[in-house]
Amino acid sequence: MNSVKGTNQPNYLPLPNRCSDDALIEMAQIVKTFKNAAGEFTALNEVTACFYEGEFVSVVGKSGSGKSTLVNMITGIDHPTSGTVRIGDAYVHALSESDMSIWRGKNLGIVFQFFQLLPTMSLLENVMLPMYLSGQYSPAEREERALSLLKLVGLEGLDDKLPAAVSGGQQQCAAIARALANDPPILIADEPTGNLDSRTAEEIYDLFAGLIDQGKTILMVTHDISLSERTTRTLLISDGELINPWVASALPHLGHSQLLWLTHNLKARQLPAGAIVPDLHSQGDWLILVAGGQLEVLDDRGGHREQPLMRLGAGNALSSLDLQASGIKQPRLRAVGEAVEFLVTEGQELKRWLNETPTNRSILQKVEQVSPLMMAGRVRDGYRGLSV
Repeated sequence: MNSVKGTNQPNYLPLPNRCSDDALIEMAQIVKTFKNAAGEFTALNEVTACFYEGEFVSVVGKSGSGKSTLVNMITGIDHPTSGTVRIGDAYVHALSESDMSIWRGKNLGIVFQFFQLLPTMSLLENVMLPMYLSGQYSPAEREERALSLLKLVGLEGLDDKLPAAVSGGQQQCAAIARALANDPPILIADEPTGNLDSRTAEEIYDLFAGLIDQGKTILMVTHDISLSERTTRTLLISDGELINPWVASALPHLGHSQLLWLTHNLKARQLPAGAIVPDLHSQGDWLILVAGGQLEVLDDRGGHREQPLMRLGAGNALSSLDLQASGIKQPRLRAVGEAVEFLVTEGQELKRWLNETPTNRSILQKVEQVSPLMMAGRVRDGYRGLSV
């Protein structure tokens, strides 16, 4: 099955706290703190995230990481302790409860993990209900539209059935039809396949992919990595914070807590065309991740100081550990053709992180395999490209 590609791809920037002006949804510096008997718990910590028209974005993280809280901020089901959510021209949490309900009914479709169908109403009546509440369609149009939506999700002929009379997958399809009742531009799905078998989960994914083709924007919380890998983009969340997507893509074998450490400790730098990355060896070990442009790795062994070994493009990572394992102890990295934006961490903090978790060192030694062809002086493009 092919990955979904949105109809309006944004120009992604390397850091998760920057957004393009054409973002359909903009979450800015969201903090959400809950109070309980044990004190305060921060579910979201300074989260900034943007979503664009025609995207199918998956939100992935461990249980308790903040996934559902994040989407609840967008739907208005929950309110932030601080920060703002803008969807289109509306600042969601500035609306009164009544205005928010009206706005939500016209702009958002919400699909829940446990379906939330009304048990005493038929599937047809469940799908018609949002149209009745919003008044967006005339009484004469509602039944015809509901029947067409049930047909769209594969439930033709089951319109008179109660939810309990159909399978879990069919109930979820009915819930999707209900979410589409008022033709909202945005669909929010919180673990929509969590209670379904793998075959039905695939069917739900195919249904969502078809909606993207129709111009919808979908945000899906999921534990299913195989599904998330086929969406337009994936947001990875850990301990209430978003992991830098460039870091997650370049170093997928690291654990979430390790990726979050790198998100905090990789610092953004810019380099003019033709310039050399300064002070690269003064602090010992280092890790670089290219976010824009190209870096050329040069080796000065054997008197060939300007001999290029490889080029690293956007999404490529390289560590001193891997080069040292290949016998390259003093490489130079130069911006090729244009200015380069990159992320770098080095020095005692990186050394301490490597020593605390030995597997980190092993993983970084394999970030970029330096082949004999490179050692012979033939340039190879970096092997890992960030897919967005």
